[in-house]
Amino acid sequence: GIVLVAINPYEQLPIYEQDVIYAYSGQNMGDMDPHIFAVAEEAYKQMARDEKNQSIIVSGESGAGKTVSAKYAMRFFATVGGSASETNIEAKVLASSPIMEAIGNAKTTRNDNSSRFGKYIQIGFDKRYHIIGANMRTYLLEKSRVVFQAEDERNYHIFYQLCASASLPEFKELGLSKS
Repeated sequence: GIVLVAINPYEQLPIYEQDVIYAYSGQNMGDMDPHIFAVAEEAYKQMARDEKNQSIIVSGESGAGKTVSAKYAMRFFATVGGSASETNIEAKVLASSPIMEAIGNAKTTRNDNSSRFGKYIQIGFDKRYHIIGANMRTYLLEKSRVVFQAEDERNYHIFYQLCASASLPEFKELGLSKS
């Protein structure tokens, strides 16, 4: 399949705006510069043409921008499918509660708030190829982090938050201590 290498520039660039989505919509792969929108357009087009499920795999190291790339792909689908104004799809699908973030995020040597989850996002489309729903499954990638952390890394945030809250009355029955 198609492979796109994306580099996180650590700053906002004007290459993900609405006008760029429209520029890539309807284009053939290779007609324009490599972009997450080109990959999303190709998947969208093949889904509509072949009426078969499509997959986009976003992979990379910690801090590489995988979650952001997934957001941009979902924004593309919502916009070209005509459902962007009705559903802020990327916000709804990727909205994680602070509890989920605390349980699955940890400090690594490259990122202070690195998600240690794998995510599988399934987006449903109707017969007109409008988004009708989505489901996100998460799975914990680094169970070993519970008992071991590399030098200069931390365990999952939840452990530190629980210790910091140990003196609160609602946590008394948990038997936590700060030591």
